[in-house]
Amino acid sequence: MKTLVIHPSDKSTNFLRPIYQSLEQYTLIAGGTRKEVNDLIKGHDRIVMCGHGSPWGLFSVGMFDGSYIIDCDTVPLFEDRELVMVWCNADKFVNRYNLKGLYSGMFVSETGEAMMMGLGSVPQSIVDESNNLFAKWLGKGMHRDLYHAYHRMMNDYEQLAEHNIVAQYNSDRLYMTL
Repeated sequence: MKTLVIHPSDKSTNFLRPIYQSLEQYTLIAGGTRKEVNDLIKGHDRIVMCGHGSPWGLFSVGMFDGSYIIDCDTVPLFEDRELVMVWCNADKFVNRYNLKGLYSGMFVSETGEAMMMGLGSVPQSIVDESNNLFAKWLGKGMHRDLYHAYHRMMNDYEQLAEHNIVAQYNSDRLYMTL
């Protein structure tokens, strides 16, 4: 399976790298043009998209042309491809366009987001533990199919959620539809 990773270069989302770094082969694009991204999507079976986003898509964070690198215009290219979408509110994007794959809802990855989501003042160490173990555990299953990756990650992440409030919040907002 040919895997494309779209992960706009942004130090605040570097913790997501273990999701794909353990794959034997993948193509990573961290900046460029929409045309480059669209051409790469056409040549790959699995598309992994990581970073900051909204219900309308994956933000380009200044690394690609335009505000979004993944949005409604990209959706037709996703037909017959396996999708992994890890950005805040990707679930709303998935539901709007009836997509399938592994994806996140609102994902707390910073102390400010924890406060905004009503989790209170959460120490950075708790956020880091949640972020790092989520990415590590999801990455461990990515060499197989999404079903395996999702269930392997959720098994471990839900155990972490028993004592980590951020993991508890996030684990309730991780989804897979096939």
